[in-house]
Amino acid sequence: MSDLVLVSHTLCPYVQRAMIVLAEKQADHQRIYIDLKDKPAWFREISPLGKVPVLIVDKEPVFESAVICEFLEETIPPQLHPAQPLEKARHRAWIEFASATLSRISSVYNAPREAEFERELADLKVKFSRLNDALSDGPYFDGQPFHMVDAAFAPVFRYIDTFEKFLPKSPTAGLMRLNTYRTALAARPSVQKAVSGEYPSLLWKFLEERGSHISTLMASRTV
Repeated sequence: MSDLVLVSHTLCPYVQRAMIVLAEKQADHQRIYIDLKDKPAWFREISPLGKVPVLIVDKEPVFESAVICEFLEETIPPQLHPAQPLEKARHRAWIEFASATLSRISSVYNAPREAEFERELADLKVKFSRLNDALSDGPYFDGQPFHMVDAAFAPVFRYIDTFEKFLPKSPTAGLMRLNTYRTALAARPSVQKAVSGEYPSLLWKFLEERGSHISTLMASRTV
């Protein structure tokens, strides 16, 4: 097996995807955590986009989480994509949907005022409704096997775990299949191990410091 080093950040959801895939494949690897506010020179040299994760494979950097996960899929068993080409394409399309959902979540927590916040939150709820309609009867996206698409969606719900603490109503309220899916993903060992025990408090601090509407909601929450 190649020598693998995953360059990471403690809060990055795309890093979590790569960690989940590595764990599902039981792939030995080393992790290096960096501060994205103070990127070391060596990192800037190996990451053209300046983003994590970067997977260093025998000293060769591979960047972008989707590319990293596909590389791992091609080189390390077991396979996490369906074998049938059309099903594989469907799963890859929903992985893109997971990325779009993460982007919407970013827009939610960065919205400066209530009006923008409510608009972004409404769009997020629409995305969750679409996902709910696409899910199987569970426990995972396409039934019992855990797939690459599940690794893509797992980090999405960590944000919702935090949002629920200060929003009057969960963005996933009333979506039965989706909430069953959330629960199954949260119980998966690879998902649990993709973040440190400090993750909830670090995410809370990150959101408090945004200076956005969500920060205001958090400050006025009832303890």
